[in-house]
Amino acid sequence: MKRRLKVLSSLVCLFVIGLPAFSQPSSRSIETFVMDTFDAANGQEYLYKGESFNWDWAVNASRFVADGFPVWNYYEGIPNSLKQLFKGNGAEHKVFGVKTSFNRKGDNWFEVYPTQDGKPFEIPFIGDVSTIDFWVWGANYNYSLEVLVRDAVGRIHVLQCGYLNFKGWKNIIVNVPGRIQQHSHMRSGPESLTFVGFRIRTDAEEFVDDYVIFFDQIKYTSNSLAYIYDGYELNDIDFSDAQGGNNNQSGQSRQKSGTRKSSSSDDDVQYVGDDAK
Repeated sequence: MKRRLKVLSSLVCLFVIGLPAFSQPSSRSIETFVMDTFDAANGQEYLYKGESFNWDWAVNASRFVADGFPVWNYYEGIPNSLKQLFKGNGAEHKVFGVKTSFNRKGDNWFEVYPTQDGKPFEIPFIGDVSTIDFWVWGANYNYSLEVLVRDAVGRIHVLQCGYLNFKGWKNIIVNVPGRIQQHSHMRSGPESLTFVGFRIRTDAEEFVDDYVIFFDQIKYTSNSLAYIYDGYELNDIDFSDAQGGNNNQSGQSRQKSGTRKSSSSDDDVQYVGDDAK
């Protein structure tokens, strides 16, 4: 009896002592963010850092594309799995479709990418992204699909999504490798990982004269609290109305004529441009 009381007392003490530790707030908040439903151009209202973004989509292709291609538009449709989720809401659901044709077989490709005001636009991700999830309609051609993302230091990474040799809708989930730097400690430059677009490549032996593909509902899973810290809002303070800026110090020595020039100059600095395709 006494032994049981001792064991029970030990468990009670462990619970009381450990309760504060288990009650600490978590630094992880796994959320799913819908990037685009493809129901309409410029109809996203995607929120990032308190600002609403919207965009359209465009397509470009490699040099052997046939005259008049590629062509694209929004068409009525939805995967059956998503149809059940939105059943009864009365909304008109659309998908984004592309049709291409090339003049010869080989390493042909075309890219589907977001635009703003007719220019390419990269969509910023929220938090630390683990997976990207979207629906794609395959025409059972031996083409490969890639997702392009840009990391926090400006490099473009290609995420392989497999082949499109299936018919109808398929849900594609691609993992974002941990080696990709999603955020930078620098105040200048990219703030986070961005979505650049999709790339579809033809197989060297596959037919290329008539191909169609459709996309619907792209979303991603992310730890939205990964880069939220005490005082993070001060990182975006606007100093445009701050005082100061005049560097006129009394007694500051002036450079005399004939002084030897520094061996380093802007001409010696090499800058890395944007990624070549």
